[in-house]
Amino acid sequence: MANTHRRIISEGIQRFFLKILSPLINLFTKWGLSPNAFTVAGVIITALAAMAFIAGYIRFGGALVLIGGLCDTFDGSIARSTGKASRFGAFFDSVIDRYSEFVMFLGIAGHFVLIEDFLTSIVVFFALCGSVMVSYCRARAESLGFEAAVGILQRPERIVLIGFAAMIHVAALKIVIWLIAILANLTALQRIRNAYKQDSNQIEHKAENKTEHLDKNSRAVLSKDPGP
Repeated sequence: MANTHRRIISEGIQRFFLKILSPLINLFTKWGLSPNAFTVAGVIITALAAMAFIAGYIRFGGALVLIGGLCDTFDGSIARSTGKASRFGAFFDSVIDRYSEFVMFLGIAGHFVLIEDFLTSIVVFFALCGSVMVSYCRARAESLGFEAAVGILQRPERIVLIGFAAMIHVAALKIVIWLIAILANLTALQRIRNAYKQDSNQIEHKAENKTEHLDKNSRAVLSKDPGP
């Protein structure tokens, strides 16, 4: 189980990043900005990034992807700091995150189709499939009572990798797309395996309890039997 919790961006790095952003988060909180406003801003900025990719402005698109990712960081932090965190807010954020990823990958695929790099555009499709399945596996597993926040390549890693790779060079973006196509689907498989192991452990635990219960009943019956 320990290996499934390894991530490219560790929990320590995430906490350090949030600490750096805390002055901005406090400022936005004082201004009374709504967490949902950042959620919506994130998808709009990501849509602009997709348009930039299609237009061939790869570095600008990468920068917008990172800014859109920042908005996703702000919405959750502001919701928690203001006590506005709610189940609907979490649901709304998850839905908008999926739309953001759809739009982002659409823009990237559009760029590679326009430059006639059809192989990479197909790989973008597999990267999108993996990204969607990572999120679906977690949502479905947690709805069934399993812990599912595991895997090497979750959403923050995908956004950071795509954003910085696009800002470096289109060749770096291609490498990252291949990486995501492989690692995102691997992460989905890790979550499936993790849920399976949890379910197997629960079944074994129930079987052991049932056996113990039967043994206790058997001993109780024997103790009451007066014999011949």
